[in-house]
Amino acid sequence: MALDDQWLVVGLGNPGPGYAGNRHNVGQMVLAELADRLSAGFKNHRTNATVAEGRTAPGGPRFVLARPATYMNVSGGPTQALLRYYDLDVSRLIVVHDELDIDFDVVRLKHGGGHGGHNGLRDIIAATGSNEFTRVRVGIGRPPGRQPAADFVLKDFSSTERKELPFLLGDAADAVEMIATDGLTAAQLRFHTAKS
Repeated sequence: MALDDQWLVVGLGNPGPGYAGNRHNVGQMVLAELADRLSAGFKNHRTNATVAEGRTAPGGPRFVLARPATYMNVSGGPTQALLRYYDLDVSRLIVVHDELDIDFDVVRLKHGGGHGGHNGLRDIIAATGSNEFTRVRVGIGRPPGRQPAADFVLKDFSSTERKELPFLLGDAADAVEMIATDGLTAAQLRFHTAKS
């Protein structure tokens, strides 16, 4: 049964401990932060994802936090199955993902648009037949020198970045909450003016 205050939040990444600390998995790291705020653990779900559910505050919006159990480039199937299972329109979907074109430690919010070469987004757009969902874009910056982007995203954060990472994850989790409580425009106003 759909609830009019319910949101599906999908954190993109790759499964398994070998990928857990990768830059590409920052979306799943943000969901771990949100699950802590919900005091909820992730459980296996029949949609080929692990799911945690709850509210961050009494009377606040209800969140379904989902981490697809598939590789990043086939995130669309589980996302579409979750929307169907929870009877949610794609407009109630927030996708949290890494973004090469944004500096590390910066969060940007966007509704709609293309996939920008991001294979997880590409597959979600293909599977749902829509790009009309909200994205929380977590900046990981560009690779140094000539390192290929594909290698860079599959490496862990540097030791310097790891010191700042909890703040970045907290900002992204705050952004998800604010989109659900105050709307995207208010959240953009806060997060797009916070840092230059």
